[in-house]
Amino acid sequence: MSEGSELSGVDLARVALRAAKEQARQRGEQVRERREAKRTGLRSGARADGRDPVPLGAALNRLITERGWEAPAAVGGVMGRWSQIVGPDIAAHCEPKSYAEAEAVLTVQCDSTAWATQLRLLARQLVARLNHELGHGTVRVIKVLGPDAPVRGYGRLRAPGSKGPGDTWG
Repeated sequence: MSEGSELSGVDLARVALRAAKEQARQRGEQVRERREAKRTGLRSGARADGRDPVPLGAALNRLITERGWEAPAAVGGVMGRWSQIVGPDIAAHCEPKSYAEAEAVLTVQCDSTAWATQLRLLARQLVARLNHELGHGTVRVIKVLGPDAPVRGYGRLRAPGSKGPGDTWG
């Protein structure tokens, strides 16, 4: 057939079939590219995925859970809510200082020896209350510290290099 002549019948069908196959192949490539883009994360679709915006509280909760920070975060919450958990009387005289996660020990310092003794007597009930708030086994022991002793200044009746009243005999 010459280029000047028109196509008819079977030849026209062959040309149409060839064009349809080419269009189908191009659509197939487009579909494959879309699948690849979805799989590799090149674009976001209409459905929810890990890249969608989430509320701040939900993002923080997910981060805490993924990193295994549940116990330290809960104990940090106790530090902020201490007066609500133990009551205003105890909170006025005792404050939490630190938490050792490995041993599950909460260290509390009191402003007087009388309150330190009282807190030692109440330690079992406080551990139960804290574990009720934080989850079982978060706090096993409460270590109670008395008040800080004032630092003694250097005077003339002091041994050189001495660290206090019990350190005078060498």
